[in-house]
Amino acid sequence: MMYWELFITFLMIGFVSFGGGYAMIPVIERQVTAHGWMTIQDFTDVIAVAGMSPGPIGTNSAIFVGYQVAKLPGAIFAAAGMVLPSLLIVILAGLFFSKIDRNRWVQSAFYGLRPIVTGLIFYGAVRFAISNHIIGELNGATLVAMLFFACSLLALLRFKMHPFFVIMISGLTGIAVYS
Repeated sequence: MMYWELFITFLMIGFVSFGGGYAMIPVIERQVTAHGWMTIQDFTDVIAVAGMSPGPIGTNSAIFVGYQVAKLPGAIFAAAGMVLPSLLIVILAGLFFSKIDRNRWVQSAFYGLRPIVTGLIFYGAVRFAISNHIIGELNGATLVAMLFFACSLLALLRFKMHPFFVIMISGLTGIAVYS
């Protein structure tokens, strides 16, 4: 029964989540905590590992949650539930997109989804920052975290630095500041 519950939960998440893995994080977190499979802190740890692992973060998250709940079979059922909607949608879209891609209703719908996807990603980042006590009280650690964020964003947008170097510099700076 647990396998079926994992499959159905991640199947529904896969069907209703737009904008990629990072936009799925708030939806996955809500379902995982609602089912009592993990605490928010445990899920935050899962997202950290899933983000560093190769592959899509949404699927990696489903696999880690499934494994936590029901070991290897749980991971397989959760992964299958997460990828099946995308597979079906890609097949159907491939069949019909050439007929509807110029339709202004379709273009308008996709244009309307863009700000929501951005909002979901931002919401996920803020929720994780709050649950990890990165933001909340305005103290020295929060100010340092905000400075890290601002400098990283500046390096990426203004100076066009490669994300790898921004991550490396941020990690080394974190070691220097917090050690």
